[in-house]
Amino acid sequence: MNLPSILQTKKFKWLVLGLSATVVLLLVFQLGMFVGYRKAAFTFRWGENYHRVFGGPKEGFLKGLESQDFINGHGTAGEVLSVSNNSLVVKGQSNVEKVITVDGTTVIRKGWQTLNFSELKAGDRIVAIGAPKEDGSVAASFIRVFDPAEPFGPGPGPMPMPGQSFPNLNK
Repeated sequence: MNLPSILQTKKFKWLVLGLSATVVLLLVFQLGMFVGYRKAAFTFRWGENYHRVFGGPKEGFLKGLESQDFINGHGTAGEVLSVSNNSLVVKGQSNVEKVITVDGTTVIRKGWQTLNFSELKAGDRIVAIGAPKEDGSVAASFIRVFDPAEPFGPGPGPMPMPGQSFPNLNK
Protein backbone atom coordinates (compact mmCIF):
# COMPACT_ATOMS: atom_id res chain seq x y z
CA MET A 1 0.00 0.00 0.00
CA ASN A 2 1.15 3.47 -0.70
CA LEU A 3 0.55 6.65 1.29
CA PRO A 4 -2.21 8.20 -0.90
CA SER A 5 -4.32 5.04 -0.65
CA ILE A 6 -3.93 4.95 3.17
CA LEU A 7 -5.04 8.59 3.40
CA GLN A 8 -8.24 7.72 1.46
CA THR A 9 -9.38 4.83 3.70
CA LYS A 10 -12.38 5.13 6.05
CA LYS A 11 -10.33 4.00 9.03
CA PHE A 12 -7.85 6.83 8.56
CA LYS A 13 -10.64 9.40 8.21
CA TRP A 14 -12.31 8.15 11.43
CA LEU A 15 -8.94 8.19 13.21
CA VAL A 16 -8.31 11.81 12.18
CA LEU A 17 -11.87 12.76 13.15
CA GLY A 18 -11.49 11.07 16.59
CA LEU A 19 -8.14 12.73 17.25
CA SER A 20 -9.53 16.10 16.20
CA ALA A 21 -12.53 15.71 18.51
CA THR A 22 -10.22 14.73 21.40
CA VAL A 23 -8.02 17.79 20.83
CA VAL A 24 -11.11 20.06 20.73
CA LEU A 25 -12.46 18.52 23.96
CA LEU A 26 -9.10 18.95 25.69
CA LEU A 27 -8.94 22.60 24.60
CA VAL A 28 -12.48 23.22 25.91
CA PHE A 29 -11.53 21.54 29.20
CA GLN A 30 -8.39 23.69 29.45
CA LEU A 31 -10.44 26.82 28.77
CA GLY A 32 -12.86 25.83 31.54
CA MET A 33 -9.96 25.30 33.95
CA PHE A 34 -8.54 28.72 33.05
CA VAL A 35 -11.89 30.50 33.55
CA GLY A 36 -12.53 28.65 36.83
CA TYR A 37 -9.09 29.54 38.16
CA ARG A 38 -9.56 33.21 37.28
CA LYS A 39 -12.99 33.26 38.92
CA ALA A 40 -11.67 31.61 42.10
CA ALA A 41 -8.70 34.00 42.26
CA PHE A 42 -11.00 37.02 41.89
CA THR A 43 -13.35 35.72 44.60
CA PHE A 44 -10.43 35.09 46.94
CA ARG A 45 -8.99 38.59 46.42
CA TRP A 46 -12.43 40.17 46.86
CA GLY A 47 -12.97 38.30 50.13
CA GLU A 48 -9.51 39.22 51.44
CA ASN A 49 -10.14 42.93 50.76
CA TYR A 50 -13.80 43.09 51.89
CA HIS A 51 -13.18 44.59 55.33
CA ARG A 52 -10.60 47.04 54.04
CA VAL A 53 -12.95 48.30 51.32
CA PHE A 54 -16.19 48.37 53.30
CA GLY A 55 -14.84 49.31 56.73
CA GLY A 56 -15.86 46.25 58.74
CA PRO A 57 -18.31 45.94 61.62
CA LYS A 58 -18.57 48.61 64.34
CA GLU A 59 -17.80 46.25 67.21
CA GLY A 60 -14.53 45.04 65.65
CA PHE A 61 -13.72 42.12 63.43
CA LEU A 62 -13.33 39.54 66.19
CA LYS A 63 -15.93 40.77 68.71
CA GLY A 64 -17.05 37.88 70.87
CA LEU A 65 -14.84 35.24 69.26
CA GLU A 66 -12.95 34.62 72.48
CA SER A 67 -16.10 33.04 73.93
CA GLN A 68 -16.94 30.88 70.91
CA ASP A 69 -15.53 27.47 70.07
CA PHE A 70 -14.26 28.56 66.66
CA ILE A 71 -10.67 27.40 66.49
CA ASN A 72 -10.39 24.58 69.05
CA GLY A 73 -7.13 22.66 68.66
CA HIS A 74 -5.79 24.93 65.92
CA GLY A 75 -5.46 28.00 68.11
CA THR A 76 -7.11 30.24 70.65
CA ALA A 77 -8.16 33.80 71.35
CA GLY A 78 -7.68 35.38 74.74
CA GLU A 79 -5.34 36.98 77.25
CA VAL A 80 -1.67 36.04 77.64
CA LEU A 81 -1.10 34.78 81.20
CA SER A 82 2.64 34.11 80.95
CA VAL A 83 5.51 34.18 78.48
CA SER A 84 8.51 31.81 78.61
CA ASN A 85 11.39 30.89 76.26
CA ASN A 86 9.38 29.85 73.22
CA SER A 87 5.82 29.54 74.50
CA LEU A 88 2.85 31.46 75.83
CA VAL A 89 0.09 30.42 78.17
CA VAL A 90 -3.20 31.98 77.01
CA LYS A 91 -6.49 32.06 78.91
CA GLY A 92 -9.00 31.45 76.15
CA GLN A 93 -12.47 30.05 75.71
CA SER A 94 -14.34 29.28 78.95
CA ASN A 95 -11.19 30.28 80.91
CA VAL A 96 -9.32 27.27 79.50
CA GLU A 97 -5.56 27.75 79.44
CA LYS A 98 -3.72 26.80 76.26
CA VAL A 99 0.00 26.59 75.61
CA ILE A 100 1.07 28.25 72.36
CA THR A 101 4.57 27.48 71.09
CA VAL A 102 6.46 29.64 68.61
CA ASP A 103 9.49 29.15 66.40
CA GLY A 104 11.42 31.17 63.86
CA THR A 105 8.64 30.91 61.27
CA THR A 106 5.86 32.26 63.53
CA VAL A 107 4.54 35.63 62.30
CA ILE A 108 3.54 38.00 65.12
CA ARG A 109 1.63 41.14 64.15
CA LYS A 110 0.04 44.10 65.90
CA GLY A 111 -1.79 46.13 63.28
CA TRP A 112 0.60 46.56 60.37
CA GLN A 113 3.63 46.19 62.64
CA THR A 114 5.59 42.93 62.90
CA LEU A 115 6.65 42.14 66.46
CA ASN A 116 9.38 39.95 67.94
CA PHE A 117 8.40 37.22 70.40
CA SER A 118 10.31 39.10 73.12
CA GLU A 119 7.83 42.00 72.80
CA LEU A 120 4.89 39.86 73.97
CA LYS A 121 3.93 40.19 77.63
CA ALA A 122 1.37 38.99 80.13
CA GLY A 123 -1.91 40.85 79.71
CA ASP A 124 -1.71 41.12 75.90
CA ARG A 125 -4.87 40.06 74.07
CA ILE A 126 -4.10 37.79 71.14
CA VAL A 127 -5.47 35.42 68.55
CA ALA A 128 -3.09 32.55 67.78
CA ILE A 129 -3.58 30.13 64.88
CA GLY A 130 -1.44 27.11 64.12
CA ALA A 131 -1.22 23.33 64.18
CA PRO A 132 -2.07 21.11 67.14
CA LYS A 133 0.77 19.09 68.66
CA GLU A 134 0.62 15.70 70.38
CA ASP A 135 1.15 17.25 73.84
CA GLY A 136 -1.98 19.41 73.46
CA SER A 137 -0.18 22.66 72.73
CA VAL A 138 -0.50 24.60 69.49
CA ALA A 139 2.49 25.34 67.26
CA ALA A 140 1.57 28.88 66.20
CA SER A 141 2.10 29.97 62.63
CA PHE A 142 0.40 33.36 63.16
CA ILE A 143 -0.26 35.48 66.24
CA ARG A 144 -2.27 38.72 66.11
CA VAL A 145 -1.87 41.10 69.08
CA PHE A 146 -4.69 43.54 69.80
CA ASP A 147 -4.58 46.95 71.44
CA PRO A 148 -6.31 46.69 74.85
CA ALA A 149 -8.30 49.88 74.11
CA GLU A 150 -9.82 48.38 70.95
CA PRO A 151 -12.78 45.98 70.93
CA PHE A 152 -10.77 42.86 69.93
CA GLY A 153 -9.91 44.12 66.47
CA PRO A 154 -9.85 47.40 64.57
CA GLY A 155 -13.09 49.31 64.41
CA PRO A 156 -14.92 50.77 61.42
CA GLY A 157 -13.41 53.12 58.90
CA PRO A 158 -10.90 52.93 56.09
CA MET A 159 -7.84 50.78 56.61
CA PRO A 160 -4.48 52.56 56.31
CA MET A 161 -1.99 51.62 53.64
CA PRO A 162 1.01 49.52 54.75
CA GLY A 163 3.40 51.72 56.70
CA GLN A 164 0.69 54.16 57.83
CA SER A 165 -0.86 54.15 61.28
CA PHE A 166 -4.52 54.17 62.26
CA PRO A 167 -5.87 57.71 62.71
CA ASN A 168 -6.75 58.67 66.29
CA LEU A 169 -10.53 58.40 66.33
CA ASN A 170 -10.85 59.56 69.97
CA LYS A 171 -10.18 63.27 69.26
